[in-house]
Amino acid sequence: MYLEKRRILALVVALMMVFTLGACGAKEEPVVEQPVVETVSVEDAVTAMFAELPAMITPPADYMALLTAGETPFTIDIRTAEDYALGHVAGSVNAPWGTPTLSENLANIPMDQPVYIYCYTGQTAGQTVALMRIAGYEAYSVQYGFKLGISKAEGADAYISTEAASFDPSVGTEIAPEFVSMIADYFSDLATATHANNKITSEELNALIKAEDDSIFVLSVRKAEDYAKGHIPTAVNIPYAAGMQGSFADLPKDKTIVVYCYSGQTAGVVTAGLRMLGYDAVSLHSGFGTPVTAPSGWSNEGFEVVL
Repeated sequence: MYLEKRRILALVVALMMVFTLGACGAKEEPVVEQPVVETVSVEDAVTAMFAELPAMITPPADYMALLTAGETPFTIDIRTAEDYALGHVAGSVNAPWGTPTLSENLANIPMDQPVYIYCYTGQTAGQTVALMRIAGYEAYSVQYGFKLGISKAEGADAYISTEAASFDPSVGTEIAPEFVSMIADYFSDLATATHANNKITSEELNALIKAEDDSIFVLSVRKAEDYAKGHIPTAVNIPYAAGMQGSFADLPKDKTIVVYCYSGQTAGVVTAGLRMLGYDAVSLHSGFGTPVTAPSGWSNEGFEVVL
């Protein structure tokens, strides 16, 4: 699994005793080979994630089933501290999106169990989950976030609390410094991002397309059959699937890549991954649009769809 491949490992710790006879017949001192340590780069970790592309989104009903069964899944709420205080999933810890909290607490997040992350509607959680996966965590985004997913799930009120939970410093997860820096830098860069939260609205994108702005490149990551039924003008299709990184070489690095999926969640995963590979990528807010995201989303807002 790629999770194991990305940790810093000692590949060989071998002790070899070599005995040879010298001219006088005396034995030489044994030669001890030193451990060879291999470091996996962030770029290699991103490529490995896309090569396998495990499931990263959990339907709210499945997440609520864990709570109903009495399980206590490790959960991170990345909404603002103010909204967290008004009500959150009981036991969830708060690491507001765009702050250093997450990177500062990576050692306090378990790597030996699933980690669930939710935001408002699932898009910034998608970016966060990608970063966590790249770093080696088994992270999942709760589909449609707190606003459109969790709060609307049957029986959700029984698991909403205003009592704050804290990260446990005794967890002691070991994580390579480059992945700590990766996440810290990703969030700090949000402060100067051209598009807030690495997202763009349908209205903004439509204006750029109508103006024939050559600075953007529209990328659909929906299924090929859905792309064929209708897509955003000028969009090219690289379906969200294992091995999709094989087509990334065809993407321009001198343009802003606008990534869209159905509701914005898998587009968030791709956006974060592309940014780690050096692309200027942003996610389309609410994606192509689904009934759940209505009235938000390209098709829900009535913008042009072509075949």
